[in-house]
This record gives sequence, C-alpha cells and structure tokens, in this order.
Amino acid sequence: MEQHECIIIGSGPAGYTAAIYASRADLKPVMYVGLQPGGQLTTTTEVDNFPGYPEGVDGNAMMEDLKKQAERFGTDVRWGLVSAVDFSEEVGGWHTITVDETTQLQARSVIISTGASAQYLGLPSEEKFMGFGVSACAVCDGFFYKGLDVVIVGGGDTAAEEATYLAKLCPKVTLLVRRDEMRASKAMQNRVLNTPNIEVCWNTETLELLGDQSVEGVKVRDRITGEERIIPAKGFFVAIGHKPNTDIFKGQLAMDETGYLITTPGKTETVRPGVFAAGDVQDKVYRQAITAAGTGCMAALEAERYLGALH
Repeated sequence: MEQHECIIIGSGPAGYTAAIYASRADLKPVMYVGLQPGGQLTTTTEVDNFPGYPEGVDGNAMMEDLKKQAERFGTDVRWGLVSAVDFSEEVGGWHTITVDETTQLQARSVIISTGASAQYLGLPSEEKFMGFGVSACAVCDGFFYKGLDVVIVGGGDTAAEEATYLAKLCPKVTLLVRRDEMRASKAMQNRVLNTPNIEVCWNTETLELLGDQSVEGVKVRDRITGEERIIPAKGFFVAIGHKPNTDIFKGQLAMDETGYLITTPGKTETVRPGVFAAGDVQDKVYRQAITAAGTGCMAALEAERYLGALH
C-alpha cells in the first residue's frame, strides 16, 4: 500500500494553498481533486475580490494558476474521488483513504478541503444561466449587478443578509419567500422590511428563469392564488443554504448539525490526530476564496508541525 506523509482531499483554494505550503515544507503531498476540480470557483465566470488580480480573473483560470503553482513545488495532483476514510485515533498512526472505491493509500497526515456545495432549486434554466445571471453568493458577484434589478430566493438569515447587501448596489431587490413568514432572525427580518428598495413576495415560488444569453426575468407563481407573473431582473441569487461535502467523514469526525466539520477554535485540527480541515468544509460564516486559502495555509503549517513532532 502506498504511504505518504500528507494527503490532501479536495482541490479548491483551501486545498491548493495547503498543497503549496506542504510542498514547500518538503512533505511531498498527494492531492485528490474530487468531483469538482477547483471547487466552487470553477462555476464563477469572474473573480474580482481575490488579491493579486487587479483586472479580475476567470474562476477556472485562477484555479489553474493555483494548480500550476502547487505542482511547481512538487505536489502530486491526481484525478480521483475519495470514497471512504479510516482515521487512526493514535498520534502518529496511519490514516487510510480509499479512492474510487478501489485504491487504498495511507498517510500520517490528512488535510480535508472538500468544500461545500450551494443548494439550488433544481431548475433546468438555473443551470443554463449559471454564471450568466445566476449566483449563490451576493458578496462574490453582487458588484456585477450594480445599478440593475435583481431577485433573490430564500427565507433564512443568509437570504436576508444577501438581500440587504444587494440593496446597497441595486435599485430594486425582490426577495421571494416560499412561505408566509421568514426563518431569519427577527433582527434580520426587520432590516429587510425596513429597507425601502427590497420588496418581499410571500408564498411565492420560482417556476423558470427567462432570457436569451443571460437572465432577463424570473417567472414566479403565488402559492395561494396560483397566479403566475414575470419579474424583470438581470440577476437571480439563490440563498437557500449550503451543504458541506462531508458525508464520507460521518462517524469519523465531529460535525455540527448541518454537517460542517468541527475544528479547534483558531486552528484547523479535528478530533483525530493528524487530520486537519480547511476552507468551506469547516467554515459556514465567511465562505470566501481568500478565507479558504488562509485556512489552507494554516492546515499545512499545522500538519508540518504535527509531523515534525513525530520525528
């Protein structure tokens, strides 16, 4: 069985940053890219808020840059999906990972950067306009809709937060709520209801996104009356939650009720010695590429120190 000092699971900004630092520390990391090589950023056409790109950068191009940088220092980037893990409970123990349900490898340290997936409504038109009017992150993409009318769907704190953020940039924000009340905290609800350019449509569901090359309107239905109508909009923001990609770690690592991995406050270490978690897989607050990259750096440094203490 192959044995390595460090295996990295997942390949977003957290994974690649961890790989750069681990490679430079001569840990000779092996990375498995997973189902979505490059992570969520590969669904974004323009990244404007990552330092070092004054003109902005395409999400795919940025992740390719990070990959090349990691490989330059010796990271072994491999295609494959980690399908099972068996984490040792002993300090210095070997952790076993299974790739594509067939190949098994062992590592003294494992960095988990499998990220989280935004939950979408599942409309075919939603997929068609991904990156061309459809977004799951107002902080990431809101700037591109400055001066334009937008629609946001959701009823929780995230939806309320993103609606008030967009209201500073857009002349009109329409918030679609499926029920006759919001799940958001009272403080967030009050903020939404007291923002003059946010219109809340209660008991409203999205039927279809309309447009040619990009979103131009949203077809909705009133769930009480059955009445259908079209709301003109250039942007459609989905804020119905994220699901961390942690199913394979159930029973192995501590998680919160949503499935986010729990790490020691201020660190990336998990409950298992030598296992670290970085990026959106353990961060449900910020969920930005730059914060993911920061925790990727932390995880690699902590893995290096962990391994150094064994020798």
